[in-house]
Amino acid sequence: MSNRKNILYLFDVDGTLTKPRQVISEDLKSFLLDKVKPNVSIGLVSGSDYVKIVEQMSGVEVANQFDYVFCENGVVQYRQGKLISTQSILNYIGEETLQKVINFALGYMSKLQLPAKRGNFIEFRSSMINICPVGRSCSQAERDEFSRYDSEHKIRAKFVEALQKEFDSNLIFALGGQISVDVFPAGWDKTYCLGHVENEKFSEIHFFGDKTMPGGNDYEIYNDPRTIGHKVTSPDDTKEQLKQCLNIE
Repeated sequence: MSNRKNILYLFDVDGTLTKPRQVISEDLKSFLLDKVKPNVSIGLVSGSDYVKIVEQMSGVEVANQFDYVFCENGVVQYRQGKLISTQSILNYIGEETLQKVINFALGYMSKLQLPAKRGNFIEFRSSMINICPVGRSCSQAERDEFSRYDSEHKIRAKFVEALQKEFDSNLIFALGGQISVDVFPAGWDKTYCLGHVENEKFSEIHFFGDKTMPGGNDYEIYNDPRTIGHKVTSPDDTKEQLKQCLNIE
């Protein structure tokens, strides 16, 4: 890889390299590894944990071919399958605040009437709390149905407003993926991962993501002065923009 440019391309996963919670296509996987990686360094930065990222990349062998894998916004960092560093939201905000957030969220969601409700409404991760009104154990069809309902009725956006009103500015509440809300300490958004590559002295860092609007979990890194942001609408759009950026087919 000695002929690669001193440039890093970072990719969100859901909605950018894959359809939400789906596996990357063989076509895009081959394009990234065979066409993009020989030109620039490549990395993943997702709000999901390592297990979910590996699953969406169709296995650990593929995930390990990315130069960087930043899980949970980069608060958990893997390289070639090895855990390099991690932080704990529990240690950072404490049990009392953690329970207040969880209790408020459960109370709020209990009053929502949705097309479907299933299980696993709160997922505790190392770096964040993931809150899901429909429940993460929903089927793909129920996930898609909630996403359409949310687009019309702004269920998650209103939920974020209620959380922001209830809690202080030391916590950030952002739309996560297709069906959930991410809760994390201020500064623990996806810009957190940029600190891990400061010493690499990249001449450019490009970020590709779909949730780049205010309140989306790509917003901060997309607008960060250290990155060149690329808003994408789908995995196919990501591929087309990469072709233009690198002048490749």
